[in-house]
Amino acid sequence: MSSILFEIKNNIGFITLNRPDKLNAFNKEMALLLQNKLDECASLKEVRCVYIIGAGKGFSAGQDLAEVIDPAGPGMEKILSEHYNPIITRIRNIPKPVVAAVNGVAAGAGANIALACDVVLASVSASFIQAFSKIALIPDSGGTYTLPRLIGWQKASALMLLGDKIAATDAERMGMIYKVFEDESFEDESKKIAVTLAQLPTKSLSYIKHVLNYSATNNLEEQLLLEDQFQQKAAATKDFTEGVNAFLEKRKSNFTGE
Repeated sequence: MSSILFEIKNNIGFITLNRPDKLNAFNKEMALLLQNKLDECASLKEVRCVYIIGAGKGFSAGQDLAEVIDPAGPGMEKILSEHYNPIITRIRNIPKPVVAAVNGVAAGAGANIALACDVVLASVSASFIQAFSKIALIPDSGGTYTLPRLIGWQKASALMLLGDKIAATDAERMGMIYKVFEDESFEDESKKIAVTLAQLPTKSLSYIKHVLNYSATNNLEEQLLLEDQFQQKAAATKDFTEGVNAFLEKRKSNFTGE
């Protein structure tokens, strides 16, 4: 069976990491397939939101270490540049919201792929681990960029140095993720959020995502100019006209993503 499962339903591209016997640890095949499915979601007009979850009991345990030590494997010189870095850039640049539904452990690269997504949700039994120092590596997959911006330098530094396991409720409390749901209702509740995003004005969401991508590096004047530029683009969409008309007519908006 494929290491990535994919289906489109309700304008959502559902991506399932599917190596449950390995806690969905990434190997070359799985990483390249995930890139492929993210590209497919980016290109398909009918997909207005992407939802990523893990099969079985975990989201992803990160890199499959058996592949790292395999003499015939891709080697560390390729694992980041060809596997993980392209995944992170795709998640951040796809012009649609990406939801990470963390249904269990998210460790190493698995945690940082989840944290790169636009909305990160977790089941109450899930956990996040910057496990790299435990095997004498450094955080990758954008972790050293993303995590300090989410929770602050000091907490990010400590979590990366110590490799502590963080429970989902603690991750929510410190601002690492958006929401936590009970295990029994997690999949239903997380999919409801994806459905909501898929019904919102897709171009507006993509512009929000684009502007946020620059907010950590732009100064205030640069960010104000970027907001001006993309507000004009948003105001030129059909969905803006629909949203204004629906507001004035006191009815629910029917956004089409145009």
